Amino acid sequence: MQTSQQSSHSQVGRLGLLQAVSVNMAMMVGVGPFITMPLFVGKMGGPHALAVWMIGALVAVCDGMVWAELAGAFPGAGGTFQFYDQAYGRKPVGRLLKFLFVWQFLFSAPLELASGALGFALYLGYLVPGLDTVLTVWPWTIKTHHLVAVSVMIGVLGLAWRDVKAAGQLMVVLWAGMLVTVGLMITGCAVQADSGLIRTATGQFTDAIGAASGGDFRLWLGVGGALAIAMYDFLGYYQICYMGEEVSHPQRTIPRSILISVVIIGILYFSMNLSLFAVMPWQDVAKSEHIASDAFEKLYGTFAGKAMTGLILWTSLAATYSAILGYSRVPYAAARTGHFFRAFADLHPKHGFPAKSLLAIGFAGVLACLMNLETVIAALLTSRILIQFLGQIVTVIYIRTNPELSSRMKFRMPLFPLPAIIAFVGWSTVFLTSDWPALVYGGLSLILGFIAYGIWNLKTTTNSVQSPSL
Repeated sequence: MQTSQQSSHSQVGRLGLLQAVSVNMAMMVGVGPFITMPLFVGKMGGPHALAVWMIGALVAVCDGMVWAELAGAFPGAGGTFQFYDQAYGRKPVGRLLKFLFVWQFLFSAPLELASGALGFALYLGYLVPGLDTVLTVWPWTIKTHHLVAVSVMIGVLGLAWRDVKAAGQLMVVLWAGMLVTVGLMITGCAVQADSGLIRTATGQFTDAIGAASGGDFRLWLGVGGALAIAMYDFLGYYQICYMGEEVSHPQRTIPRSILISVVIIGILYFSMNLSLFAVMPWQDVAKSEHIASDAFEKLYGTFAGKAMTGLILWTSLAATYSAILGYSRVPYAAARTGHFFRAFADLHPKHGFPAKSLLAIGFAGVLACLMNLETVIAALLTSRILIQFLGQIVTVIYIRTNPELSSRMKFRMPLFPLPAIIAFVGWSTVFLTSDWPALVYGGLSLILGFIAYGIWNLKTTTNSVQSPSL
């Protein structure tokens, strides 16, 4: 059965470089920078926040090289799960890492989906005032925008219910809308740039950098929190890795798509922030709830603000759609190799996508939409860093020391191990400087994962002894 399913899956339409880049970039942008720019500037207290954007870009590029090495060597469905499965096999450390990855994924993936849907609802509030109305749905008290986010998640789930070729074509359309949104944001602000604001922002930037380099510890206190926001906005440069089995020439296409995506988005993010400081004082940026809409309304009038809002709604939809496409492949990949419930290995009989896995991730995302956006963003990072991002960096170093595994690498990062070290330090900084509720969420989910692994491992070991034919 598994062989026939894999065969039918491989015959579904393939994704090329354009589709791969569109999946990554749409996931990276989404609504993230448009809801986090005020938080980001507020954390640092001025335009010198741009320096942390550059640090985030460096960490993302270096970590992208880690993903590119792993994806080039071990392409296939499931992303990190596939990497651990191929690198460690059935060794005890491999069984543990694979189980813990799927476990933490069940905690983090729905949160990332929900962040896109909640961002959609937040910006919809610019067009439809009153979405912050408090509703009591016993035993919960929620705001109207949570119900909007739930509706968005259900709609995205319906869009993803199709074969991968059609999904890839739709992804390119959504990605094109995202590029238009970011392009208008940059050019629309640039043509209205205020020379006085530029001089003020430049002066504040250089003064702050000089003070930080001179040992002003207060300026370094906000770096960890700001870097966490920057990394949240960069998340997604690896999204195509979860769909590796559906990519044409994956060992070449996936590494190229990762590096192309992270470099382009890094340039766009920096340009977008720089252009924004050229038209608004940073204090106004920090106070805004709909920064892109407010900026365009200030520059071009109410209609322009509403038009920009519509484009941002488009990009948030694209990111959520990209996320659910990739993340639905993870439980499928785990189940197919016996590391998750076997029902999740079933493919849609006609279109060949992992239907039960898609439904599970989608409805978990629906439930996560009932949480607050700030909690969602903080918790999704801490629950992923240790097992996924830091674990992958250690795995790359392990592979480099193993001649048999190293020979499978089709992409090798330059200046190894420097990029891996930079990525490790960056992600460690984000984790260690997180707020305590997020740390509790990440730590508790990991502890529960170890307990669940012990139970699962004992059960599977007992079953294999009792039924050696299995």
